[in-house]
Amino acid sequence: MSIYLNSDSKVIVQGITGGEGTKHTALMLKSGTNVVGGVNARKAGTTVTHVDADGNDVELPVFGSVAEAIEKTGADVSVAFVPPAFTKDAVIEAIDAEIGLLVIITEGVPVQDSAEFWAYAQGKKTRIIGPNCPGIISPGQALAGITPATIAGAGPVGLVSKSGTLTYQMMFELRDFGFTTAIGIGGDPIVGTTHIDALEAFENDPDTKAIVMIGEIGGDAEERAAEYIKAHVTKPVVGYVAGFTAPEGKTMGHAGAIVSGSSGTAQAKKEALEAAGVKVGKTPSETAALMREILQSL
Repeated sequence: MSIYLNSDSKVIVQGITGGEGTKHTALMLKSGTNVVGGVNARKAGTTVTHVDADGNDVELPVFGSVAEAIEKTGADVSVAFVPPAFTKDAVIEAIDAEIGLLVIITEGVPVQDSAEFWAYAQGKKTRIIGPNCPGIISPGQALAGITPATIAGAGPVGLVSKSGTLTYQMMFELRDFGFTTAIGIGGDPIVGTTHIDALEAFENDPDTKAIVMIGEIGGDAEERAAEYIKAHVTKPVVGYVAGFTAPEGKTMGHAGAIVSGSSGTAQAKKEALEAAGVKVGKTPSETAALMREILQSL
């Protein structure tokens, strides 16, 4: 089992002919993902050639729209490698086509655009992950995004993280146990899938035995996740909050990492999580060690 993405998922790539789209389509195929085509209105009717996990050449059709791609291939997942200026239009197109899962890798999407397409998605069929994220991987099944598929195999851990690089580090640290699914939700102020969404899905997934949650300074997502864990999550959760050493008043890296007063600090988030029964590490490695102890006792 896994959440949101599995070996049956049929993936298309919006921006399949661009530099990033080309590179990561190749890596997704190599990891065993069932990539069935792509979208670029200007190159509709052409094909792109790649190599699948078995080393065979595959010709992927390029469609003029997401709706056409779904109609012709049965795709239910799209990964968007689209420049920031065009991301909002690409997202709305995917929502209108009723794709089940849309992973937006693009960094630098204007917050207003994210707010508009997030609002547009409410009540519709598309789950959004991102923007500004590494996407989602269910090891041994499928990859939708840019997470290196060779870090870790399948196992009992569910991982949700604001940070891409910390997603990779945690997967590497716990590679001997493995993961059901690892999701990088992105660090922008407005993201589609939240910590709480992922926690709920992991709680309901019978193969996920324990959960790692990685947050960072800024906003109140981790505090809200702590409240949710306290009320609804029965599985063990360990956490890490990036930014303990951040100088006060500085914004760090992600646009969402903006601290106001005492709310949003790493310490405030750590205390909220610990009050909900979450063990919080001071470093990623310490967090992995806490998870290791839990997994060995299960």
